[in-house]
Amino acid sequence: MRFFGLIIFISSSFFSIAQEEESGTETEYVEETFLDTRVINGHSVETLEKGLLEFRIQHRFGDIAGDQGGSQTMFGLDNAADIRFALEYGITDALQIGLGRSKGTGAPYRSLMDGFAKYRILRQTESGGIPLSLSGLATTSYTYMKASEDISQLTHFPEWQHRFAYSLQLIAARRFGDWLSISVSPTMVHRNYVDTDDVNTLFAMGGAARVGLTKKMAILLEYFHAFSDDDYRSSNTDAIGVGFEWKTFGHNFAIHLTNSKGFGETQFIPYTFSEWMDGEFRLGFSISRKFSW
Repeated sequence: MRFFGLIIFISSSFFSIAQEEESGTETEYVEETFLDTRVINGHSVETLEKGLLEFRIQHRFGDIAGDQGGSQTMFGLDNAADIRFALEYGITDALQIGLGRSKGTGAPYRSLMDGFAKYRILRQTESGGIPLSLSGLATTSYTYMKASEDISQLTHFPEWQHRFAYSLQLIAARRFGDWLSISVSPTMVHRNYVDTDDVNTLFAMGGAARVGLTKKMAILLEYFHAFSDDDYRSSNTDAIGVGFEWKTFGHNFAIHLTNSKGFGETQFIPYTFSEWMDGEFRLGFSISRKFSW
């Protein structure tokens, strides 16, 4: 919780500075800190413009190498770790909502519905009065998979509330010149039902960078570390990704490599178990199309 308190304190200070320095003048904001509303696994600080409807497809293949990869699976292309379809909408320039459906990885969940709301709290200004952009993100996921009859299984779901998980996140980002953007994302994830050797609520810190190649192409880097006691969650690994994005008229296409299988903060933060050094990383892509509404 100290992460959230620190950033809220900093953002309130920036509001005061901006009001003092830019009152009575037209504010010029820094545009496209990131080219898309996503980085690789996680959200970026960006929101959709008011009235824009976006259809998004995300696909994650199987392991490229390791025990489950190699030539017999065409280096993971024969397998689908997860697939997500979503509709996302800009209610205002600062407020975006979205609803999606994922196949689910089966480790542990399948048949997932997710929803989110993201609000842009601050926008970096050209004058430097506000030196960074800040967005708040709230997400939830729900699995409607058939409950296991084995009461020892995580997917037994004794109560309907046990099918839900939630996350809260602050995304702080700054664009440095024409070619570099960096963000940090303190995150809290809460799951209503977990195994006996797990914890309901956990905290994570994400970091991401965008290195511009041209105005429409960039290299993406992303890392999420989940904090945990040694007695709990000792088997999970950090979600790491590297990618390439290309923005065209009305579309944004990204291709990436990551050790995460699932989509959404309630999935890739607590349920990434793959090791990069063992070849347990996979190819993925996302493509989105925007429509004026």
